[in-house]
Amino acid sequence: MTEKPEVRFEEAERQKGVILTSIAGVCILLIWILRYFPVLITLIIILSIYLMTGDRYQWVYIWKKTFWRDMTGLRVLLITMFTISLWDKTGTTVVSRWEKVWKKAPNKKAFVMGDRALTFREGDEFSNRIARYFKRQGFKSGEVIALFMETQPEYVFIWLGLAKLRVTTALVSTYLRGPQLIHCLRIAGCKAVVFGDEMTDVIKSIQSEIPDIPLFQFNSPERESAPILQDTIPLATELDEMSSERFADVQPAGTRDTLLYIYTSGTTGFPKAAIITNIRYLLIPLGVHTTGRLTSSDILYDPLPLHHTAGGVLGAGQCLILGLTVVLRKKFSASNYWSDVAKHGCTATQYIGEICRYLLAVPPGPYDRAHKVRIIIGNGLRPQIWEEFVERFNIKRVLEFYGATEGNSNLVNLDNKVGAIGFLSRLVASIYPLCLVKCNEITGEIYRDENGRCMWCGPFEPGLLLGKIDAKKAILTFAGYADKTASDKKMVRDVRVQGDCYFNTGDILVMDHYGYFYFRDRTGDTFRWRGENVSTAEVEGVISNLAGLKDTIVYGVAIPNTEGKAGMAAIMDPERKLDLEALAKGLKTSLAAYARPLFIRLLLETPITATFKLKKKELVEQGFNVNAHKDPMFFLDQKTGSYVPLTQKLYDDLIQGVIKL
Repeated sequence: MTEKPEVRFEEAERQKGVILTSIAGVCILLIWILRYFPVLITLIIILSIYLMTGDRYQWVYIWKKTFWRDMTGLRVLLITMFTISLWDKTGTTVVSRWEKVWKKAPNKKAFVMGDRALTFREGDEFSNRIARYFKRQGFKSGEVIALFMETQPEYVFIWLGLAKLRVTTALVSTYLRGPQLIHCLRIAGCKAVVFGDEMTDVIKSIQSEIPDIPLFQFNSPERESAPILQDTIPLATELDEMSSERFADVQPAGTRDTLLYIYTSGTTGFPKAAIITNIRYLLIPLGVHTTGRLTSSDILYDPLPLHHTAGGVLGAGQCLILGLTVVLRKKFSASNYWSDVAKHGCTATQYIGEICRYLLAVPPGPYDRAHKVRIIIGNGLRPQIWEEFVERFNIKRVLEFYGATEGNSNLVNLDNKVGAIGFLSRLVASIYPLCLVKCNEITGEIYRDENGRCMWCGPFEPGLLLGKIDAKKAILTFAGYADKTASDKKMVRDVRVQGDCYFNTGDILVMDHYGYFYFRDRTGDTFRWRGENVSTAEVEGVISNLAGLKDTIVYGVAIPNTEGKAGMAAIMDPERKLDLEALAKGLKTSLAAYARPLFIRLLLETPITATFKLKKKELVEQGFNVNAHKDPMFFLDQKTGSYVPLTQKLYDDLIQGVIKL
């Protein structure tokens, strides 16, 4: 009777030993796999290379040069994909993510601007007041309210409060005026406008055109006593009556629901309202955060407009989604950039477009290297000034990236490769489905083979960048625009196989042998100036109206040592009756500064095809060269704002860089 329990005990111990040994064996195997994961991948790649046709030694050399870069990229991609997929499956939205973030450090500064700041707790309380107030005003889920306001700490929490009510916010550029502004309000179906007290003159100028849209004026805490525009509602005053308690009066939004509209000119046509879903907003800052190895203890300097993706999503999202303190500035200032960074102890900063060139143009100062910045994040750092910029300002890492507000085609430069906007592994490119396809660089027309499929570009062959659309994968979705027709125009079908669908970036890129990508140009008529996309169709329409419906052709022209292309307008004026002074004044009130043509050319006759289409190619080739034709040309004087004759001396000064733009 006493032996049976002993036998059972010994058997149990034996089984226990087997189980523990098995578990230990599995753990050791997993540890070995994880430890030697790069080696396993290497063996797989080498085997793949051996089976490839062509120059095997070339592929071995490429593998040797890019292996660790590719492994780093794979790590970033897998972490980002896993996290965003998890958030997608668990129904995480910007509001629900913020709810977790602000509670971790409620008294920590969320947004700082100058000497004023809002903590995470104060930001949440303010957003709760916004949600309650607009619910009391009768606004419902799915409706759209425009936010027309310059940068300030409350900006983000206004649209966050509306998001708690499931109201979509249209982030309208403060550079827009007149017809452009009205157009943007209407295409998004805005039911109301919240505007800052600094924008009262602009709103007043269009008030009679939008009599059916309620207007809410928000006075900044710095200007509480600013006069309230007639027939508008004093939002800041009325918010004082609202409770700041947690707002949970509506059903939670979905991850694919529209959170924001951000306006972009795209590659053609008038401004379009790009849809930013919850999952898209979560993805952009997460990707940069993972790539840049940022932590919640970092402080980010974000001097960019909050109505842009770079400033309002990538930058502000580091606060909302990942708990960083973000330092804002009302308007970018090259002379105060590094002093701001040093003052607030920033460890990461943002740039876009020509900002880096502007910073280099400022005389050396005491803060150039007296800062804690370890990484700068952005796009548009020109190869010609890259190394000089990094050396002068002691920048340890440049995180140059490529992406579009509405697109799903993103690239990133992980290893400080000078001039590169990102990379794709040459050996395992299928992991991230982007491709360069052959096209007409001027028209953007995609070339196809005899089977109707797109034709791939080789190294150093310019091509159009396309990104695969897959609604099932959060990282590859394309929400498009408020205008479905505009969305359809951005899709390219039957790229690799019949029935597939890709996003057309509209950009011409070049890839080298190692998989690094370099920006070349934009397709079609749109050109880039001052970090903004300029739609020629829009500018042509404005000029034609101001010039008495004359034929107008707008295009971009390159100026030596200047990033992007300056606008040039060729106007049909055989009788030389065009009033250039009136045109300059009209353009100032009708177009944003970056969209106003720098050059005017008066044509004796309009170049036109047999099918009555305006010809642009020859005009583009001649540019603003005073020796290429006999037509009179004019230059927009930066000091007076008037057009002055483009003389030989003025032309030479522009070419030689004597005149700074």
